[in-house]
Amino acid sequence: MDLSTRLGPLSFSNPVLLASGTWGFGEGLKPHLDLSQLGGLVTKGISPEPRAGNPPPRLAETPCGLINAIGLENPGLRRFRQEILPRLKEHGVPVLVNIFGESLEEYLTVAEGLREEEIAGLEVNISCPNVEKGGLQFGQDPEAVRRLVEELVRVFPGPVVVKLSPVGPVREVAEAALSAGAAALTVANTYPALAVDLRERRPVLARGTGGLSGPAIKPLTLRLVRELHQAFSAPIIGCGGISSAEDVVEYLLCGAAAVQVGTATLLDPRAPSRILEALPPLLDSLGVQNLRELIGALRA
Repeated sequence: MDLSTRLGPLSFSNPVLLASGTWGFGEGLKPHLDLSQLGGLVTKGISPEPRAGNPPPRLAETPCGLINAIGLENPGLRRFRQEILPRLKEHGVPVLVNIFGESLEEYLTVAEGLREEEIAGLEVNISCPNVEKGGLQFGQDPEAVRRLVEELVRVFPGPVVVKLSPVGPVREVAEAALSAGAAALTVANTYPALAVDLRERRPVLARGTGGLSGPAIKPLTLRLVRELHQAFSAPIIGCGGISSAEDVVEYLLCGAAAVQVGTATLLDPRAPSRILEALPPLLDSLGVQNLRELIGALRA
């Protein structure tokens, strides 16, 4: 069965990608999962300089979900290019490098540093505070996103994928990103959330709030995927609560052409492989010979 898929200039042998931010750069999964089976890898977020992240505790379990406040911990651009990216390329699958910054200049520094690398493209995390505008997230400011994407497209020769925040003026931000030259959208990042320690009468996480991921957010993100697909017919990577082949098909029906699996790997490191094994028989049972037939095929 043909599991290949395309998102504008991006092509993948199958629709299952490893999401940014779980299991580091994915290498910790190697004892459990053959990374070469995946459609692609999305790296942990990279900033110009190393970041230590937030103090612990940084994770809190919730019913059907996980709240994290890792704080975008990463080794920085230089070490990523010299030590980590070469190892990721050895798996022979497309690599999208997730990048972030707290100013336009920081985003551009990382993008320019990756210009000469053989990567599939950039995934741009816009759920970051824009220090130039008093800490307002880029993802809540369509004009800031438009300018950011325009500049990234100018300095980086490959596809630029924008990872949307699920809150704020989502449709307006998506439109700004696409009009500025984004090749595709990742829908979406985690949802702002809070876990409470009732005995201590304080937040569980040291930072206070964090980002909710896992099965609890799937219905919310499915709605976003469908609405953005209907509005723009843009290439979309669905991201949120995917742990089964059925979840993948639901995202495809709503308009995604690929998906990212993240939190599920914390419960089952083989989750992406298990999903890929189950996908062909599921498609066969639905009378589908080519998964591209499903993209955006949800009936009204």
